[in-house]
Amino acid sequence: MIDVIARKGIRVPEEDNPTRYITDDAPVSVADSVYYQRRLKDGDLLQAAVRPADKSAEKSVAAAAKAEK
Repeated sequence: MIDVIARKGIRVPEEDNPTRYITDDAPVSVADSVYYQRRLKDGDLLQAAVRPADKSAEKSVAAAAKAEK
């Protein structure tokens, strides 16, 4: 599993459910699949290093991702 967040202003469809989207609101844990690796390479997704128990880190990663783009 990898933690990802969408680039600011982009909505990325989930691999197994194209009606649900990954946004720039909060990191999401997804499978380390070819689909998500391609979206990372294209720049639509950004990798986020977040520990599930640390909610303050989740907010700071989301803020950093928004500021980056």
